[in-house]
Amino acid sequence: MRKYSMETAKMYERDIQHFLDQTPNAKTALYADVMLYIEKLRKTHENPRTINRMLYGVKAYYNYLNETNQRETHPCKSLKLRDAKTKQVQLQDLFTETELESLLDRKERYESLRIRNQVIISLLIYQALKAGEIINLKTPDIDLEKGTIYIRKTRKSNARKLELKPNQIMSFYKYIHEVRPILLEKNHKDTSLSAGALAQEGQLIINLRGQEETGEGINYLVETMRHNYPGRKLSVRTIRQSVIANLLKPVSAGGKGKGLREVQYFAGHRKISSTERYRQTGLEELKTAIMKYHPLG
Repeated sequence: MRKYSMETAKMYERDIQHFLDQTPNAKTALYADVMLYIEKLRKTHENPRTINRMLYGVKAYYNYLNETNQRETHPCKSLKLRDAKTKQVQLQDLFTETELESLLDRKERYESLRIRNQVIISLLIYQALKAGEIINLKTPDIDLEKGTIYIRKTRKSNARKLELKPNQIMSFYKYIHEVRPILLEKNHKDTSLSAGALAQEGQLIINLRGQEETGEGINYLVETMRHNYPGRKLSVRTIRQSVIANLLKPVSAGGKGKGLREVQYFAGHRKISSTERYRQTGLEELKTAIMKYHPLG
């Protein structure tokens, strides 16, 4: 039986559970069933690395079945995905600061749901966090007295401490002290992790069933707002790209005019070249406007 680090095991457990939830016949699934699952992932995840990571979890699941003699064959042992992530920032897909803030006006049926979703959306449009960074947040990472948030280091990004916007403070306070405790108690008897364990771990963002958020809910939340901008690619990724690009854009062009190093720290980029991809020259801005409003046939 192969051994994994605690972090890897937890990640695989989460991804395997998602696969089992989406694939009722998982234990006896064939190659075609796994590919159907991959197609579902492609519709909800734009980042090929995320899809590949979730495939590794599926492979680990079948490795376990093989090693425990619960199954003789492995339906996706040799499966390799060819999805390629472009490094080019598509400037025509980006959103203005005003457009991003309009996402906070989302209407919700329940007040608790409104506050929870407002916290998530604010982390996307103000701190430009990735879905993975949001689900890794713990309650101690939020310092409401100092108005700061600590984002933990990942395999791809640096740790950093960022300021919270004034309008985030009240939403975070209500979520942490009022909404989150209620969600932890709600239906916790039906979950694999008790409310007490979740509370002890300090998982900041949890779903409406009282379980830890896996990222699916965050992507789905953004998807439900795509109708606000028909024909444009609203996603967690393009929101992050928009925030970073707007920070670098000159004040004369409606941006914040921040320096490269400052934005590099804000975004958690390990290389300055990653930040430079978001900087637009006057010519690039003109090209973007032409392609957006007067696309050439």
